Amino acid sequence: MPNSAMGDGSRPLEALLKRDRAVVIAALVAGIVMSSIYLVSGAGMSMSAFEMSSLAMAFGARDEASIGMAMLGAMGQTMATPAVWTFDHALLMFGMWWVMMIAMMLPSAAPMVLIHATALRRGGTPSGGAHTPWPTAAFVLGYLLTWGLFSGIAAAAQWAFETSGLLSPMLMNSTNVLFASAILLLAGAYQLTPLKRACLKHCRGPIAFLARHWRPGAWGALAMGLRHGAYCVGCCWALMAVLFFGGVMNLYWILGLAVLVLVEKVLPVGPRAGSVIGVLLAVWGGALMLSVAI
Repeated sequence: MPNSAMGDGSRPLEALLKRDRAVVIAALVAGIVMSSIYLVSGAGMSMSAFEMSSLAMAFGARDEASIGMAMLGAMGQTMATPAVWTFDHALLMFGMWWVMMIAMMLPSAAPMVLIHATALRRGGTPSGGAHTPWPTAAFVLGYLLTWGLFSGIAAAAQWAFETSGLLSPMLMNSTNVLFASAILLLAGAYQLTPLKRACLKHCRGPIAFLARHWRPGAWGALAMGLRHGAYCVGCCWALMAVLFFGGVMNLYWILGLAVLVLVEKVLPVGPRAGSVIGVLLAVWGGALMLSVAI
């Protein structure tokens, strides 16, 4: 009798585990939606991402007339006052970057995560019982932790750029033409390098990646997630640096870069599209640099 009751009580859990693909998809969608909502709302800052977004600023405008007096008026004189980088402010900026990376990068990682879950389901467990979704959760955690490390580096770079006057403390966009051109040249040139292509190849081949780097158990999945995240950072770090050009919280760049990363990793034209974008960014950066020299 107790065994029967126990068996009846475990049926809902067993039924849920059999729908692991649906569970993984639901978790991914929830993560993307929640991080996107938090990002758009301002990621803990006093202004929403909508208020910090401007098409003119996205294309490199820095003067008040081009950015828009309405936007600047909403900020008052605060934008001219350097942010005080206390521990709380640094933690806020780190959180902003990490949430932004989750919202931008998790959609392109979804195929890898789903294939990992499928491989677990087909492989079963050493005991022969139904597997749990924990290894896949550990894989995602490892992936996000890698982007968390990147976010810490990005926040530190933001502090350095703001302190040196190269970045606006409120709009978080470049304030110097040479700095802006250097960002575009760096991002464009990196798109054409062998390292970029090698990292992108790993990101575009989830089956080959899992076959080569498979590790059993939750700890093994965490290690695989960290490795996949490292390849992903190696593929996309220079593109993320473009956010310093047109505004770290500028939704035009956030959405545009997220779409580009998704195209690069998922669609057949991805590598070619990435190379074309690289050439365009490099030409744009070169033109800006020439405009200063002339």
